[in-house]
Amino acid sequence: MNPALAYLVLAIAAALEAGGDAIVRKGLHASGTPTRIGIFALGAAVLFAYGVTVNSPPWDFGKLLGIYVTLFFVVAQIVNLIFFGARPDLPIFVGGALIVAGGLVITFWRAS
Repeated sequence: MNPALAYLVLAIAAALEAGGDAIVRKGLHASGTPTRIGIFALGAAVLFAYGVTVNSPPWDFGKLLGIYVTLFFVVAQIVNLIFFGARPDLPIFVGGALIVAGGLVITFWRAS
């Protein structure tokens, strides 16, 4: 698979995973059982779409895990800001920098 296409698919998967988690969190705080069930069903569908997206391509997911974790972290912070209005604080930025650095090491370090 073309690396650019693989990164795009991983970014979509990260958006589905973080978005599905956010939808489920909204469902936990929804009022009324029918509303809660509907939100949970939507969250389950989005998380199922994530599973299909990340597992369908013929790739070695372990080799792409570094970039996926990095993409997931960034997307999760964006989703957290949009859905819940939570701005990242200093520990999130510092930890996030370590996550991004680790993802870059895993992705680009080629052992000889």
